[in-house]
Amino acid sequence: MTADGAAADLVAALKAYLEELRESGVDGLPWVPAQEIAAVPAKAGAGGDVPAAVANEAAADGESLDRIRGDLGACQRCALGATRTNLVFGVGNPRARIVFVGEAPGRDEDLQGEPFVGEAGQLLNRIITRMGLKREDVYICNVLKCRPPGNRNPEPAEMEQCGPFMLRQVKAIAPEAIVTLGTFATQALLGTKAPISKLRGKFHDYHGIPLMPTFHPSFLLHNKKDTSKFWNVWDDMVQVLKKLAMAVPDVKRKD
Repeated sequence: MTADGAAADLVAALKAYLEELRESGVDGLPWVPAQEIAAVPAKAGAGGDVPAAVANEAAADGESLDRIRGDLGACQRCALGATRTNLVFGVGNPRARIVFVGEAPGRDEDLQGEPFVGEAGQLLNRIITRMGLKREDVYICNVLKCRPPGNRNPEPAEMEQCGPFMLRQVKAIAPEAIVTLGTFATQALLGTKAPISKLRGKFHDYHGIPLMPTFHPSFLLHNKKDTSKFWNVWDDMVQVLKKLAMAVPDVKRKD
């Protein structure tokens, strides 16, 4: 590649990087003197050696889950702030290989301040265990950080306010795969109106991260007699495990 070609690729990469930062709610970058940038070890990439500060944008901006939680504060950016008991940020491994994203907290989550702790959360735990993992191995969060009254569906304005914080969480963790749980989380991340039944079962792209949509645990609970839906979810999780070159547990299907 010529020097001009390499420069053009670098400019394109920087433009894409800045656009992603804007989408995630970051308004500016900290000033770093040139001599400090020169001292940063290089990180090999597809196009050759790239400064680590560019290759890892979360580290470049000093992004962390603690910082994101601090930026949320006692959030009142939408009307849900006035009706919640607790803001439900997220829980799990800050360096998880897999991030599970739901739509919004429910009653139990609102009371305890932790995502997926009710009946649906217990089912999610069983799915994670069946994958050969523990809850603390993964990271779990919702698009919305506050419970919609009566567990109603999230509204677009609420998704718009919370979405950038969820994106920042994902980028700070830098997982190898995302699993979206249910229609609203999947549609919010993928920017589509397609139904979950049409989206699940295959990988999609979310800011360069493979994303697997699947049914929400509460949907499985409401359709207990239809065991095929549970096996749909398991098939989705098998694809995630294979994508990450992780061992796939031998699970016997019952007729």
